[in-house]
Parts: sequence; structure tokens; C-alpha cells
Amino acid sequence: MLDDSAAYLDGPWTHRTVKAAGARFHVAEAGEGPLVLLLHGFPQFWWAWRHQLGPLAEAGFRAVAVDMRGYGASDKTPRGYDLVTLAQDAAGLVRALGYEDAAVVGHGVGGLVGWTMTAYHPGAVRALAAVSAPHPLHTARIVASGGPGVRHMLRAQVPILPEHRLLADGCVRVGDLLREWSAPGWPGAEAEEAYRQAFAIPKVSHCSLEYHRWIFRSRWRPDGLRYNARMRSPVRVPVLQLHGELDPVCPPEAARASRRAVAGAHRWAPIPGAGHFPHEERPEEVSRELVGWLGRPGGGQVDGARKGDGERR
Repeated sequence: MLDDSAAYLDGPWTHRTVKAAGARFHVAEAGEGPLVLLLHGFPQFWWAWRHQLGPLAEAGFRAVAVDMRGYGASDKTPRGYDLVTLAQDAAGLVRALGYEDAAVVGHGVGGLVGWTMTAYHPGAVRALAAVSAPHPLHTARIVASGGPGVRHMLRAQVPILPEHRLLADGCVRVGDLLREWSAPGWPGAEAEEAYRQAFAIPKVSHCSLEYHRWIFRSRWRPDGLRYNARMRSPVRVPVLQLHGELDPVCPPEAARASRRAVAGAHRWAPIPGAGHFPHEERPEEVSRELVGWLGRPGGGQVDGARKGDGERR
């Protein structure tokens, strides 16, 4: 087991701790300007966005990559791993960072959190970039595909054993998942080691699986029914969907159906040769798409003065 120091990787960014929504969150940030909030997926942590922090900062944005609740150096609370609470975390972070709103970029489960923010905290979301993440009401299409993500989701419902499996042999299973869910050629040794060490931080294996347990189990519970009803509200902010053409976890055709949930501007951007982690497998292409979309009308740009460009705290 390691302590939280495994999440403090050096680079051209600044580490800080931010209090929001009753918890403490570790973030890595770079740049000045309108806020771009980066939410990672499973089985990763803030470092998944290391390739995007620099290009976003150079383009005039304040890019903030967060360790989500239960991950990295953020708080590992006993509860709070439902999408509604996680969206509240992200909206609280926007305010705690001194902004009214942010362009939210989310991968996988982080993307589901971003979609949830558009319904529960619409004022906090200027625009949404969903990476390998369909609208939550369209996840049934992924279940129907029977891919490796579905098998992982089902195995995660068993108590205790999935946590032990993730931790066994130095978290070797984390590396296996990264390879199974990506296109051939990724991850390299450095990336695999970083993610394995991050998952060895106490409680991360359990907390990360709690996300998947709520997503699956809530389908038949009142909280899940209330969530689905709220999520039927049309998404009115601009949406960019970035998706690996070879994604085995979420087939592109399943994710692309999310267009029907968007009432505002929408752009579908397939990433050739990438699997479930396009921001790492093809980082230059993803960074180029993000920066271009954020800077154009109908994307995530801020009109006129830098509305919501808050002071650092």
C-alpha cells in the first residue's frame, strides 16, 4: 500500500487541495483564463489529463484536472459515489475555484458526471466535452453490446472480492484493464506503473468500484428512477463527443445516439486508431479537437469579457 503521494506526479502544473461540497479534492492545474474542469474515468486519476493540461493552458484557459471523490489524493468518504453527489462535487469545485461556470471535460464515468451536471447544475456548465461517455440514458446500449465494460460492471457488484482482485500482485489487474480497453500499443510501462501505484493508495479500489455499483443497482431503486426522470431534460449547452473508433467498452454507435439528448450545438469527433482512452492513446488529436472546439462560437468559448474568470483562492 502507498499513501496519497503516489498522486503527486511532477510536471508543468501546480498541485493544490480545494475544499468543495463538504470534501477535499486534489487538483493539478495550469494556465490562466476561463476554467476547463477535467474529470477522469476508471481506472485512472487526474494524471490521465497530463497531455491536455499544457495545450489548454497555452490556448488561454485555466485547465484543472481533479482527483475525483475516492481517487488519488482526494477524500475517500464512506458514501457519495452516486452520480448526483459526484455532479455536486464538480459544481462545487467550479465555485470553489472562483468561477461561475466551466467547460467540463469528462472521460468515462467522469463524462457521466459531466452529463449529470447539465441537468442538476446547468448554470455551472458552459459546455461539455464527453470523452468515451454516452449520455446516461443511453448506457443501456452499452449493456446490450456485452463488451468488456459490461463484464467488469457485473463483476463489480460482488462484495469485497473485486477490491481484492484489483489490489492483487501490485494492482496488476489495473494494467490488464487498461490494455483490454485500449487499442493495441497502449499503455506503455510508465503509464501502467503510475496507474497501478495510484490504485494501491488505501481505499481507492473500494471507492472506485462504488461508482459502478451505484450506476448498476440504482436502475431498480427510487433514487435511480428519480435520476432518470431528471436526466430526460434536454441538454442545452454545446456538446463535443470525442470517441475512439476502436472503443471496446462503449461502441461508437451506442455513444453517438446521445445526440438525441442534446438540444444545443453538438459535434461528434471520432478518433481513429484509439480505444477507450483516446486522450492518452492519441493525445495530440484529442488536444487539438478540444482546443479548436473550445475556441470557436458554439463551443466552449466565453463571449466578450472573461465571464466567470475568477481569482485564485
